[in-house]
Amino acid sequence: MRVRVKLLSALGILLGVLTLVGCDTLRVFFPSAHHDETAPVIPKDLARPALLVFSKTNGFRHAEAIEAGLPAFEAIAAKRGWSVFATENGAIHGPELLSRFDAVIWFNVSGDVLADDQREALLDWIRVGGGFFGIHGTGGDSNYAWDAHRDLLVGAQFIGHPMGPQFQEGTIRIEAVDHPVVRHLGQTWSRVEEWYSFDESPRGPGVQILATLDESTYQPRMKIAIIDRDLRMGDDHPIIWTHCIGRGRAIFSALGHQGASYSESRHLTFLEEAVAWVMSTPSAGCRIPDSG
Repeated sequence: MRVRVKLLSALGILLGVLTLVGCDTLRVFFPSAHHDETAPVIPKDLARPALLVFSKTNGFRHAEAIEAGLPAFEAIAAKRGWSVFATENGAIHGPELLSRFDAVIWFNVSGDVLADDQREALLDWIRVGGGFFGIHGTGGDSNYAWDAHRDLLVGAQFIGHPMGPQFQEGTIRIEAVDHPVVRHLGQTWSRVEEWYSFDESPRGPGVQILATLDESTYQPRMKIAIIDRDLRMGDDHPIIWTHCIGRGRAIFSALGHQGASYSESRHLTFLEEAVAWVMSTPSAGCRIPDSG
């Protein structure tokens, strides 16, 4: 009887935690693995350079960010003279369809979203010069269905973000102050965010850290109900970095959880410069300083 009471108590606590963090969290614990088989129709007049924005979620869905971010990317594309095509259909990742794009943004993608042939098509496209930009939730799975999602597209294993409070003001330190993606930000950038932590820093050969997070400026702790987890990474807590996948440039940014991020001037400029940087890979190729 005592064991049964303890089990029921534990389940009650778990349900309480899920209620506190939102119903969408259930998708983290019980993700789907739906793979699209029929590709979307791309307009025949989609002009180059062209940007693909992919925002499928088979895990946690950043609904507010996706809703606010898609118009932001459309505005950026219009400003720069790019075409943009947005979809949540994973079958867009085929050789012929990807060949019509110069850069792909995985915008808060989560869960198991691609079939095996779609995964290979994406990697093959990047390796020959495609540009890849992963944003926030794209690197926010505790367990990845596809190792290359973690190891190649993102480059680090997410372990959690603060709760209690979830959103905090923190200070980003710009490390690569001359890099075109972040040189407009100055040496520091303070903003409110859901700050991601990773099991270890991705810093190393072939990776350039663009910005790190000053952990002294926020509380890197997941504290909710019976959970109290220290999320500190120490002095080296990268938050934006670049790396090469073959000849293709890849960048990951852990920023962008809240919808308000996509009306934030400095963040919008960062997004624009990041897309422009990966967009140039077909002609420029990819070279990343080994110094990190």
